[in-house]
Amino acid sequence: MFSLMPRDTVFFDLFNRAAEIMVRTAETYAAVATDYQHCTEHVARIRQLEHDGDEIAHRVFDRLDQTFITPFDREDIETLMVRMDDVVDEIDAAAKRLTLYRIPEPTQALVKQTEVLLRACRLTSTAVARLRDLKRPNGLQQTLVEIHFLENVGDEQNHAALAALFDEGGDPLMVMKWKEIYELTERAIDRCEDIANVIRGIMLKNA
Repeated sequence: MFSLMPRDTVFFDLFNRAAEIMVRTAETYAAVATDYQHCTEHVARIRQLEHDGDEIAHRVFDRLDQTFITPFDREDIETLMVRMDDVVDEIDAAAKRLTLYRIPEPTQALVKQTEVLLRACRLTSTAVARLRDLKRPNGLQQTLVEIHFLENVGDEQNHAALAALFDEGGDPLMVMKWKEIYELTERAIDRCEDIANVIRGIMLKNA
């Protein structure tokens, strides 16, 4: 059957590479929370992954400028890449603050949030990979539902962590530092949900 979807796989290869970088960044951030004695090395690795992600994004945008027929709407391609890059940027910003603010040790709340973030990134990567063949989505809709569920879990955990910060009191400056780190981590989870929304829109347009 004739398909209007071009078979050029370059965009999909780049999407998958960006998603892989996103997952590796989340994995490294989760390692920060559980292997804090090597925090500096993990943060440096995240910094490198952020540079790698920027390079992939630039390659996608260059490709858009050079390609007449794209796999789906140009706006969707651009938004998808920007949001994947955003996930990495938010993680990078949160991780850098752990060293910048001289955080002595991670909290259990951070450990829990990095676990949710990692699960969300892995599911997002799975969803991105399935864009290659929307005629056979292989459970893509359920994957998107699970990403939304994890965003809700992350939101609830973030609220609980912030409430605990203010309830426990302590050094106001440290409270402000942790509040920022928690919120950056939560924003990374939010960006995964944004990606899920973009993919749902692409599915509807190309059904």
